[in-house]
Amino acid sequence: MKTDLTSADLNEIRQSALGAADPLGAAAQLAEAVEAGQLADPDDAGYALALAAEIAESRSKLEAALRYADRAVEAYGTRDDTRAGAARALRARILFRSGRADEAMAELEPLRPLLTRYSDAAAYVSAALAAGGRTRLAEEWLTEAVQAALAERAASPDQSAEPATADEAGLLFFLLQQRHRVRHALGLPHDQHDNLADRLETRLANTAARAGTEAAESDLLFWSRPEFDRLVAQWPALAESYGGTWDEHRARLERELVRLAGAGRTGLSLLPGSVDGLGGYAKGRDGEPTDRKVLAGYAGQLAAGPGQIGWPPERNEPCWCGSGNKYKKCCLPRSRG
Repeated sequence: MKTDLTSADLNEIRQSALGAADPLGAAAQLAEAVEAGQLADPDDAGYALALAAEIAESRSKLEAALRYADRAVEAYGTRDDTRAGAARALRARILFRSGRADEAMAELEPLRPLLTRYSDAAAYVSAALAAGGRTRLAEEWLTEAVQAALAERAASPDQSAEPATADEAGLLFFLLQQRHRVRHALGLPHDQHDNLADRLETRLANTAARAGTEAAESDLLFWSRPEFDRLVAQWPALAESYGGTWDEHRARLERELVRLAGAGRTGLSLLPGSVDGLGGYAKGRDGEPTDRKVLAGYAGQLAAGPGQIGWPPERNEPCWCGSGNKYKKCCLPRSRG
């Protein structure tokens, strides 16, 4: 295993180690890398140790898994972000599997507030409870979180209790989805919250269908680093569409390309844009560069011409973003973030 492991390296290991010939060796190497200070970012120590715990747990090496999980939780300290919460939920899951249910519940109880703060908390908390045979309790916690989120929406002067779209629902949408899955596993009949989850999923599918190829093309506009900096400096509102930073921009594009490929789209390409090109296109049509229709039209113009960047490159080929790094070490892991 290389030294100076980056976050991208750890994401890659997460995808490959569970199927490796010697996953437990990979887990030990991750722990050793933390001990030896071989992480590019020391803040990744908790993530690396949690990954080692997950690998050991997958091979039912619960004592080793718990040691790694203990170290992961210790590395995160008082942090209460989503990765720290996931590490604590992982530790609880291992404790459940080790027959230490009281300790597992003591680890999980403080995580309940995270359900209404982070979209993936619903998944890792409910998975830990399910490992301890407490799926019914998971349903109760998720129901309380959904009710709290709906009450917060109703109390806001510019929002209704029921969101109109899945995008508008935000974190509530993920809570509803996870609760829906848990209730299905329990064999419970649909209630009003399950019906809301179904309605939001239907609206999301219909919105995607109406958006069609035109919207997909505008979502595939790619701004090189210099052009991206010029773009958000000249039209700050476009940060909402293309990301607040260049790293976020690249991650959004990679995730969108993966999504489209998963939906059956082939021949996918990125459309390299320029500030001058967008500005000229908008001016020629008496439009604003921030207008969605203008962006879609500009993307369509680029899609009809040369200079597109084919996707995906081979894993060992240079990344499509132009960073000079290999694809597998650059933007490929961004789709998993």
